[in-house]
Amino acid sequence: MNKMHNYFVYITANKVITVLYIGVTNNLIKRIWEHKNKVAPGFTAKYNVDKLVYYENYSDINEAIKREKQLKRWSRKKKIDLIKPFDPTWKDLYEDLLQ
Repeated sequence: MNKMHNYFVYITANKVITVLYIGVTNNLIKRIWEHKNKVAPGFTAKYNVDKLVYYENYSDINEAIKREKQLKRWSRKKKIDLIKPFDPTWKDLYEDLLQ
């Protein structure tokens, strides 16, 4: 029996939107919580990149990874153009996920 999985490609930003981070996960709520609580040392902890501003849902991990790699190659402007229609006020979408 095949179990359906959800995978997420997501973009987080720091509070003043000077730094963007793109990642992939199978548990978006847990992963953003980890960013917010600086569970793992590294880029996102160092630069306080814990504000969820964009995400996409995939059922195939390979498609999610392919999309993550594609977005990482994009220019900052192109990333911002992707985020703006999805989250026009750049609010932290994490709270919405919890409801």
